[in-house]
Amino acid sequence: MISRQPYAPTPHSYVPNTALSATINLDEEVKLADTRAERDLHDSLAEIFSIIVTLDELEKAFLKDAIPEADYTEICERSLKQYKSLVADETVAKAFVGLEEFKAKWDLEVPRATERIRVGMPSTAITASSGSAPAAVAASGGTSGTLILEATQDFITFLDALRLGLLAKDQLHPLLTDVIQSVNKVTDRDFDNRGKIVQWLITLNQMKATEELSEEQARELELDINSAYQGFKSTLT
Repeated sequence: MISRQPYAPTPHSYVPNTALSATINLDEEVKLADTRAERDLHDSLAEIFSIIVTLDELEKAFLKDAIPEADYTEICERSLKQYKSLVADETVAKAFVGLEEFKAKWDLEVPRATERIRVGMPSTAITASSGSAPAAVAASGGTSGTLILEATQDFITFLDALRLGLLAKDQLHPLLTDVIQSVNKVTDRDFDNRGKIVQWLITLNQMKATEELSEEQARELELDINSAYQGFKSTLT
């Protein structure tokens, strides 16, 4: 007569740990955090992950003309604003460490999102499209005249801020953003030192909110933006 053997024989030395088995409940939900603060942190990091992936896919779609320019700009601006708001939190920033560290930890390959976050603005705000500027930029009246006036005022406001000693990133970056956006509404021509505006936007974007420019940087910035202002005015003649 053939004796039946257990389907999964166990070593004779094995003794089940009944105490351990009693503590495991397969129907119980696994908690990733014990406190509300930990849950909020995990939610914030998950949202940052989602924003980075979204930005990368958004950039791909825009390069393929798969999304209208206006929709791209709106989504990109909103995503960048959310990203900056999240990483500005001290607790989140400590866990996040930095973009490169976060990408390495979660094995993210997102070159387009990385560049967009580095720049801090949609590509449509950096480079004016051929259809974004009025045809008659030198017109003295109507919409074109109003846009020229706004761009001029934005240049002057930014330069005045520098002369008044405003050197912090959170003071200068919004003003310089106004400059490039108002300029793009006037002309899509690449005037002298226009690239300097973009370079300084990137520099400011990579600074901490309360971090300040040195006196030497401030003098260089004033010189560059003043030169860009002269270049801008030359496109109107």
